[in-house]
Amino acid sequence: MFEFFLKGGFLMWPILLCSVIAFAIVLERLWYFHRIKTNVGNLIAQVKKLLQEDKLEEAERLCKETRGPVAHILAVGIHIHKRAYPEKEKIISRAGSRELRKLEKNLRGLGIIAHISPLLGLLGTVTGMIKCFMKIQELGGRVDAQVLAGGIWEALITTAAGLSIAIPAIIFYHYFEGKVDNFSHQMKDAAEEILEHQSTSTPAQ
Repeated sequence: MFEFFLKGGFLMWPILLCSVIAFAIVLERLWYFHRIKTNVGNLIAQVKKLLQEDKLEEAERLCKETRGPVAHILAVGIHIHKRAYPEKEKIISRAGSRELRKLEKNLRGLGIIAHISPLLGLLGTVTGMIKCFMKIQELGGRVDAQVLAGGIWEALITTAAGLSIAIPAIIFYHYFEGKVDNFSHQMKDAAEEILEHQSTSTPAQ
């Protein structure tokens, strides 16, 4: 297997590096999204019930004990319930931006790898073909089909390797992007829920 890897040429090494980085990013993001998984609908319902009963401290504690960006947004909204409405909007918006950056962590790197891996593979194939035809020229064109075919398949190894990295990287990139969009909408809904509840409740003196 390693001998097969070496036949692809020196560009197989950066492709291998891309595969290691992509694998690490995918594992880290899968673990992160697994950790913050929660029943958002149930959480919001519990928080609203506690707020209706004027149990602000219990509602805030519930949010802080629950993992995930939605719980954090709710906790922030409850904590600043005495602030003016425009100020609360700004604070919650900043909190949402911080949570969004956490959700998008390393996704840019995964996207870059998905784009450059096939290009590295193509570059490896092109340089391999150049060497192959240079060899043919050196031999005065007296090369049988078997030798020519051997040089071509060795050159194509890098393209196959690059695509093997790029395809799963693209799949996981869009999968995680979907997760981020979903959490973004949930945070927006949670922020609107908490602000709407506070705007209809009696202001604290």
